[in-house]
Amino acid sequence: MPKLKTESLIAELEEAASQLGLKVIYEKGDFGGGYCILKEEKLIVINKRFEQKHRASTLARSLSEVGIENLFLKPAVRDYIEEQAETKNETTGSQRSQP
Repeated sequence: MPKLKTESLIAELEEAASQLGLKVIYEKGDFGGGYCILKEEKLIVINKRFEQKHRASTLARSLSEVGIENLFLKPAVRDYIEEQAETKNETTGSQRSQP
């Protein structure tokens, strides 16, 4: 299955966010980014300082948190989101198991 270029992947992820009613915003600051709700508005906040690959990863992880089951996505995009969700779960799981 062909991989998408990072810029195309980000565009697809932003479109998926839009279909889910999420607004994607890019801001500078000292934060990692991700899904949040601010005054009843559902947002995905991305740090402008991130490289393209990190932006894509943050978008994908946020979408997996919200849920993509009912969305039509290109197989490469769905695979990327699922892959990033697994990576997030592995990282979170290993942090929880430490004393």
